[in-house]
Amino acid sequence: MNTLLVHESHWGNTRAIGEAIAEGIASTHGGPVTILDVGEAPSPLPTGVDLLVVGGPTHAFSMSRSSTRRDARTQGAEAGHQLKGIREWLDALPPPTTSPDVATFDTRVTQVRMLPGSAARAAGRLAERHHVGKVVATESFFVQDSAGPLVDGELDRARAWGRDLAAGHADRVRLLSS
Repeated sequence: MNTLLVHESHWGNTRAIGEAIAEGIASTHGGPVTILDVGEAPSPLPTGVDLLVVGGPTHAFSMSRSSTRRDARTQGAEAGHQLKGIREWLDALPPPTTSPDVATFDTRVTQVRMLPGSAARAAGRLAERHHVGKVVATESFFVQDSAGPLVDGELDRARAWGRDLAAGHADRVRLLSS
């Protein structure tokens, strides 16, 4: 299984979750897992991607926009995402020649755990609208505040989710080939 994980991270929390997810995927199937910042993400998708994992922070109940990324930067976030986030990358991504499984995740502040809106769900809808692949999983991970830190246990939960993604993909492939 060839996995591409693309993340948008402003304070490093989403990147840390993405790395933990990649560890879980790699520990289950052993195939290559490429982790890229959205600014380095390819368009179109490389041939042979079986699982595409996309993650970003929830800003204003959805994926970030240039205005919310600008606001994050003024609050001390890392530079580099002012122009392009996962929203813009997915919008510009042409349908791949093969249809990978797609999983989306987000990071969100724990105080708004029960509020509507999620970057992961919005990214999944956008991926399906652009025929990037079939969305097989969506998950939220929690931070204490916008700048972090991650809530205790979230990295372990991300690794477990990565293992589940890999196992689920393997099961879907077995079903299709039988």
